[in-house]
Amino acid sequence: MKLPALLATLLAATLSMPVLAQTALERIQARKAIQIAIPTDYPPYGYIGPDMQPRGLDIDMARLVAAKLGVKAELVPVTSANRIPYLQTRKADLVISTLGKNAEREKVVDFTSAYSPFFQAVFGPKDIAVKTPADLVGKSVAVTRGAMEDQELSKLAPPGVDIRRFEDNNVTVSAYVARQTQLIAVGAAVAGAILLKNPQLGTEYKLLIKDSPNFMAVAKGEDALRLRVNQIVADAKKDGTLEKMSQKWLGRSTGELPE
Repeated sequence: MKLPALLATLLAATLSMPVLAQTALERIQARKAIQIAIPTDYPPYGYIGPDMQPRGLDIDMARLVAAKLGVKAELVPVTSANRIPYLQTRKADLVISTLGKNAEREKVVDFTSAYSPFFQAVFGPKDIAVKTPADLVGKSVAVTRGAMEDQELSKLAPPGVDIRRFEDNNVTVSAYVARQTQLIAVGAAVAGAILLKNPQLGTEYKLLIKDSPNFMAVAKGEDALRLRVNQIVADAKKDGTLEKMSQKWLGRSTGELPE
């Protein structure tokens, strides 16, 4: 076979070979940036600060992941409804947005190890001591009727606790802020908003009602990125970084985070 014909044959064979698609981790490394979906309306996990910049636990975690990967963090604001579609359409490489793990979500995304707690708890002023359910006896606690906090607190509280039920979260929070009750039972995000908007109350975490930790998510099948993020989480857990984040933003320990 003459040289031109041989070259043409080799070129045709090369062009016909399947092109292996880049993994998410390879794309991140190639562009030296990672697009991370984060919340901006869910304090203390993610919100817009006075300087108009995103801040919160999830934002700190996003920046940690990017730093450990050696790339730039490109923060992509999302809502609860579009955070998973953003992964599926490659508008984000990673979701860090108070995402809980369940069987339905596991059908469409892959989860990393848990990185922070998400919980329902009793909160109240610093001068009211509550460490066990028995300490609630004789105290009034605001709660939203029918919410998970109501259901779980009802199981937990001994006789003698004055549980005052309100019709929605706004009314529940208003009752506590107006000091109509001594304590309030809410989710961490609602409590975070109370702390930000009403610092004069001196509200702090008192008693855990129910824990459901947060996980990061990658697109289905992106094992290289998932495993790399898992290593970052494991290192941050070992060196105390996750604990510091949890204490800074949630006022409590991370507790036992599942792998």
